[in-house]
Amino acid sequence: MNQRIMKKHQIRKVLVLGSGALKIGEAGEFDYSGSQALKALREEEIQTVLINPNIATVQTSQGVADTVYFLPVTPLFVGKIIEKERPDGILLAFGGQTALNCGVELFRQGTLERYGVRVLGTPVEAIIETEDRRLFADKLHAIGVDTPRSIAVTTADEARAAAGELGFPIIVRAAFTLGGQGSGFCSNMDELERLAGNAFSYSDQILIEESLKGWKEIEYEVVRDKYDNCITVCNMENFDPLGIHTGESIVVAPSQTLSNAEYHKLRSISIQIVRSVGIVGECNVQFALDPDSEAYRVIEVNARLSRSSALASKATGYPLAHVAAKLALGYGLHELKNSVTRTTSALFEPALDYIVCKIPRWDLNKFTGVSKEIGSSMKSVGEVMSIGRTFEEAIQKGLRMTGLGLHGFVANEHLDFPDLDQSLSEPTDMRIYALAEAFSRGYTVERLHELTRIDAWFLQGLASISRMAATLAGYTLATISPELMLAAKRLGFSDFQLARLLMGGESGTMHERLLKVRAWRITHHIKPVIKQIDTLAAEYPAYTNYLYLTYNGDVSDIAPQDDQKSVVVLGSGAYRIGSSVEFDWSGVNALQTTRRLGYRPVMINYNPETVSTDYDMCDRLYFDELSFERVMDILDAEQPLGTILSTGGQIANNLAMRLYRSGVNILGTSPVNIDMAEDRHKFSSLLDRLGIDQPRWRELSSMAEIEAFASEVGYPLLIRPSYVLSGAAMNVVSNPEDLKHFLLVAAKVSKEHPVVVSEFIESAKEIEVDAVAAKGGLVVYAVSEHVEFAGVHSGDATIVFPAQKLYLETTRRIKRITRQIAGALEISGPFNIQFLAKDNHIKVIECNLRASRSFPFVSKVLKINFIDLATRVMLGEAVEVPHKSMFDIDYLGIKASQFSFSRLAKADPVLGVDMASTGEVACLGETFHDALLKAMFSVGYRMPERGVLISSGDVKSKVQLLEPARMLAAKGIPLFATRGTARFLEDNGIQAGVLYWPDEAQTPNTLEYIRERRVDLVINIPKDLSKTELHNDYTIRRSAIDYNIPLITNAQLAAAFITAGCRLTTDELELKSWNEYGGW
Repeated sequence: MNQRIMKKHQIRKVLVLGSGALKIGEAGEFDYSGSQALKALREEEIQTVLINPNIATVQTSQGVADTVYFLPVTPLFVGKIIEKERPDGILLAFGGQTALNCGVELFRQGTLERYGVRVLGTPVEAIIETEDRRLFADKLHAIGVDTPRSIAVTTADEARAAAGELGFPIIVRAAFTLGGQGSGFCSNMDELERLAGNAFSYSDQILIEESLKGWKEIEYEVVRDKYDNCITVCNMENFDPLGIHTGESIVVAPSQTLSNAEYHKLRSISIQIVRSVGIVGECNVQFALDPDSEAYRVIEVNARLSRSSALASKATGYPLAHVAAKLALGYGLHELKNSVTRTTSALFEPALDYIVCKIPRWDLNKFTGVSKEIGSSMKSVGEVMSIGRTFEEAIQKGLRMTGLGLHGFVANEHLDFPDLDQSLSEPTDMRIYALAEAFSRGYTVERLHELTRIDAWFLQGLASISRMAATLAGYTLATISPELMLAAKRLGFSDFQLARLLMGGESGTMHERLLKVRAWRITHHIKPVIKQIDTLAAEYPAYTNYLYLTYNGDVSDIAPQDDQKSVVVLGSGAYRIGSSVEFDWSGVNALQTTRRLGYRPVMINYNPETVSTDYDMCDRLYFDELSFERVMDILDAEQPLGTILSTGGQIANNLAMRLYRSGVNILGTSPVNIDMAEDRHKFSSLLDRLGIDQPRWRELSSMAEIEAFASEVGYPLLIRPSYVLSGAAMNVVSNPEDLKHFLLVAAKVSKEHPVVVSEFIESAKEIEVDAVAAKGGLVVYAVSEHVEFAGVHSGDATIVFPAQKLYLETTRRIKRITRQIAGALEISGPFNIQFLAKDNHIKVIECNLRASRSFPFVSKVLKINFIDLATRVMLGEAVEVPHKSMFDIDYLGIKASQFSFSRLAKADPVLGVDMASTGEVACLGETFHDALLKAMFSVGYRMPERGVLISSGDVKSKVQLLEPARMLAAKGIPLFATRGTARFLEDNGIQAGVLYWPDEAQTPNTLEYIRERRVDLVINIPKDLSKTELHNDYTIRRSAIDYNIPLITNAQLAAAFITAGCRLTTDELELKSWNEYGGW
């Protein structure tokens, strides 16, 4: 908005609500939409206040909002901040369902009215109307729009009656929830009883509706301003038919299988709906369309920015969140320019000359016992978006991007479908690969359409990929023609797939074969062209430096600027468990510093939920694969000064050696040294040379060797197999039976697949160092400690920084070891080391020569930007060692993890050595208890009032929980416990009601207390003894999750949380903004 017409508003200060921790159903897309909104408000010179406890996000960085509060997004805390800050307006649409529900609650309590806060954008009444399913259906019927036949009910009896009236199959949905939580299909009364009970624990109103399984699902993104101008920005179509949540489905944009009449009919209905509801800003309308007639139903309308809006913005280059924020201030579409294309008004609908595929990324293998079926409730943890000129090209690219070790639609190994028809008709996360298997077994498109109800147009596209694979298998690299090679590349085949199909029997590693295919291709001039996302399909000149590579084209849209001024930063790809928004923060900071130093930043990433893939974050954005092949294609075209790997998490790090061997200039630490830290054997011998202690470990290849090592070191042992069949990759075993079970059932052990076995040190403290070094010398470092003992993955642990309970001697030794390692590996850039400390004895567990998950956390607590320093070092600038250290700050930060177990049916919600959390928050405070309580409240815990159920595991944990139990009893909160725990508490003078185990058919039973909500906190400390114990403990834990009752499974955390909650009331918690801690 350079040509400011006149200010449309008299607004001074706006409060923006974020979405808190990343969770399944509410992830990075809200960091993107929130940062866009804050950018739009800043352009209007409005003061902004942001409440978001997610410290890893870009929006909670310096320079985005004027004031940031790391506090829970709940009516209680937000209400107190409104009282303190007195904003004029509040934005609710940019923080997902969390912000929306919080805003609706503040409106209902009268808080907004009391302090004169205006809701900007879509009115609250309209939001309530779209969220309450009964009100909404009535509203749509009044304007003649069809919705699924449904009955809203508030009791189980009403639900049974409703099912009788509609007839099975039906779908059950809960109102006001995110990502389809508490919903599912039922085909009989028994299933209904079970589902309805679960749905009522998330919401007091549920909806019983007709099932439209097998219909097409279509979405439109609509934008409306207060002058009633409406445009649709993007329409998308789900590859999977209805019955699978849209966040779980492959989505194609623009839609491919609608007739012109269908497209325009649904478009005009969506505009009609948005007008009648009175949306101001952006809105997403979901339709079901009967493939055999023009019958349709409106399934859902989201009066906020959603996952799909992030996707639509990235797919079209139309910045929905930015425009929505301006419209909320009162602008009209005709008064705004599209800030991406810079030439067209925001009233212009984008048209696409390419196809976009969104594919979800699941991490179901991280969980024990989880159900793999996908349905109406979301389970995916992240997503990718691929761009191509044909469906075949885009889908193959996208399948590679999910990062599950698969190479596209075909040429994958180790996939096994014992019952193929079932894998096709009952979808799991692997269904698309079942389709590939079916084509290779000779299934026809018609047969597959019957089994899957996927539109034949998509199946035809997949069939052509399958036919090409069969053709290629008849050739070798010596006999293939350039025409056939180009035809394969146009169908999205990678060099890796071609190497596997053409060079099956040849010697050498896959990487060596892939290099031969690449060389052959370049000799025959078969190279991709670079295309710009030209959102107006050539009607207006596009300035968008938003690029993708394709073989379906002859000329590149841009020429390289060969000025040795560009720096390529590799992104972190799909969000997954273990690599999420914190690496996006690192990438964005690297881009910003690069630009400040006068270089041209270039980003490669393909995750539509991120800020790093935003149009103005860098000079050139390549929305494309982070594979060796594609990164080399881009580097060949860009000829940059250098490439930064260390901010992109593990994906970028894994490319280090291959890029280095191909002559790429990698900035920062040498890839040879990255390899030395990543390779267990090399790193281990380095530590031995330096005289640094580490847990004893061996790589073994037979049961006999493993048993011998076990008798030498003793149990428990940590086991990392190199070849995993099912379940998580690492495990702790505590006796010979466990060991045998794990190695026979879950993993193979053989000469080809050795297993790494290390001693596991019990009750040890885990400590982390995040640091930046320059040419081996330490520039800045941060030492943090875990609340939980070692054995909980560092991504799941509750982390305190600066560390509060370390001996000074331990801290000194840790710093000395850090210096030694930095020197030996000649580190230039970011790195992270994990230590174990027990009785002042220190061992090193691992060292990563890249930014870690905790970089944004320590940077924001210390107020020293570690990535900014690291980027300066990597670009060869001289950096000063910051004058303040963690010993100078008089407050602390606590990072707590967010788990999404309620989304993962049947998964055991217990923490172990493999990571399970999907996100995190962090809060600041002047005392440990203050910060801990705020952090725990931010991830959904509450102080118990009705009662606490304790089953406290082994003697050590029983002792740890003794004082906290005494404090609860003193507060008058009823305690219930299983037999052993109750006896222990009574022996120590604490009354606790005894509850029977789940498998004992006696009352009072643990399960009935959980179901009836007589307890509102469950503490269950697992101890691995007999099988029944395991089953009982699992049943208690899983029931707590299914009935939405807070659960803690770690004794140290439970003790800390209860102690904090008994010592402080919510009114005593500090409500300071980030700026108020320690000044700038």
